[in-house]
Amino acid sequence: MIVTVTPNPSVDRTVELPGQLSRGAVHRVSSATDQPGGKGVNISRACVAAGVSTLAVLPVEAEDPFVRELHRLGVPCLPVPPAGPMRVNLTITEPDGTTTKLNAAGADATPAELEALAVAVLGRPAEGWVVLAGSLPPGAPTGWYADLAARLRADGRRVAVDTSDAPLTAVVAALRPETAPALLKPNAEELATATGEDPVALEADPARVAAVARSLVDRGVGAVLATLGPGGAVLVDPSGAWHARPPDTRVVSTVGAGDASLFGYLRADLLGLPAPERLAAAVAFGSAAAGLPGSTVPTPADVRTGEVRLSQLDPV
Repeated sequence: MIVTVTPNPSVDRTVELPGQLSRGAVHRVSSATDQPGGKGVNISRACVAAGVSTLAVLPVEAEDPFVRELHRLGVPCLPVPPAGPMRVNLTITEPDGTTTKLNAAGADATPAELEALAVAVLGRPAEGWVVLAGSLPPGAPTGWYADLAARLRADGRRVAVDTSDAPLTAVVAALRPETAPALLKPNAEELATATGEDPVALEADPARVAAVARSLVDRGVGAVLATLGPGGAVLVDPSGAWHARPPDTRVVSTVGAGDASLFGYLRADLLGLPAPERLAAAVAFGSAAAGLPGSTVPTPADVRTGEVRLSQLDPV
């Protein structure tokens, strides 16, 4: 079971252009699609596509069209009263795979609304993984993920956190062996921001990524899965460090690729696979997602795990 928590969900509107985006110009679009989104929602959609049990917990009215679309897609969800209307995020994709995102902030959340969301998650059976994913809504304290991860850890849950900016920095600042999440999944820029590194240098150097990730594992994190875009990903846990490069892929849209990577890792973990194979699965799912339009989630049939190039990194 993978329970996902998306405190700031969105309608993901993807517009495909037939040519290059030109600022200030008028464009005709090739296609436009709306899909239920938010990082946790994307992971729950990937679960359904792969036959993995899931539950998406999110702030939304029970009768909202967003919920009806999740039900149509076969995604079980637990709606919690929201702070306001669902935000709409716009993604513009160009034929060469260049992706431009315009993300709305979302409605202001009150402490009572955030606590109702936390209680809904804590009320679930302690099995599998709980994924805390995406941005926080306006009004939420930056430490909300760090606090909820600690509460879930105290309740015997395995927690994965995938966020950025101030919420990720707050998670890193609060790390202690008894409260740290079982998994952190930053990209290179997010890892650099949270640890004071240079993001460009970090993304180009998997060994340095492993060293920085090791510092977080030493502070109690169970494992760090750091995605590096076309450079693949690095995994560090107490037993070692590995780097995986993706199969050759024609990039169509990078939207949701990181979410697919996280799902690939969690699915492999639920299957009982060792760390290197969990990393290979993460990279394979992420690259498969990058080859699909919009925020379309890959199925296991889309994934080419055997073409992932895996190597062990020197001890860090």
